Amino acid sequence: MNRPEIIKALDEEIIRLHQVRSLLQGTQTIFSPELAKLVTNGHSNSHRTISAEGRRRIAEAQKRRWAKQKRK
Repeated sequence: MNRPEIIKALDEEIIRLHQVRSLLQGTQTIFSPELAKLVTNGHSNSHRTISAEGRRRIAEAQKRRWAKQKRK
C-alpha cells in the first residue's frame, strides 16, 4: 500500500468507528459533517458566515495595516 491508500483506509476506519460510537451512544448519526471533513480532506462546499461586528473589526484592522504601510 502506498501512502494515499493508507490514509484513505484510516479515514474509512475512523468513519466506521464514529458510526459505531454514535450508535452505542444512542445518537444514531450515520454521517455527520465532522466525518464528511475526514473524507473530503477538510474541504467543504459550505460557507461560513461572519457577523456584522466581525466584518467591522476585520475592516478596521485592515485599514490600520494600510495606514501603517503608507506611513513607511
